[in-house]
Amino acid sequence: MLANGWTVHTSDVSEAYGILATDPVNGEHYKIQVKTICYLDELIFDVRRFDGTTYVQSEADYIVAVYPVVNHEPRIFIFENDSREYYCSSSAGMLKRWVKLTFPIVDIDELFSDRRKNLA
Repeated sequence: MLANGWTVHTSDVSEAYGILATDPVNGEHYKIQVKTICYLDELIFDVRRFDGTTYVQSEADYIVAVYPVVNHEPRIFIFENDSREYYCSSSAGMLKRWVKLTFPIVDIDELFSDRRKNLA
């Protein structure tokens, strides 16, 4: 989200949403729940809490879905929360229904190489 211009806020108290972020375009704050996508016959992920209840709109405005892809850049999507228990889609369908977030992959060794040189 940071790579897409969002400002991400942290909380000192426990909240129903995963993160609070500010939209870079309209300046509005949104509550966002982050979930990991699994692949069975289609992409699917569970949006329920541990107790089985769903996140209602007042608790999470958006869902961010992370699809980790081995040896490739993960795919990250954002879409409005409509309080479902599960979301699923075909690979082609997700690109039509969900907004893909893009970001540059950062080489962690390169990022910290100068810092390591200064410590030596």
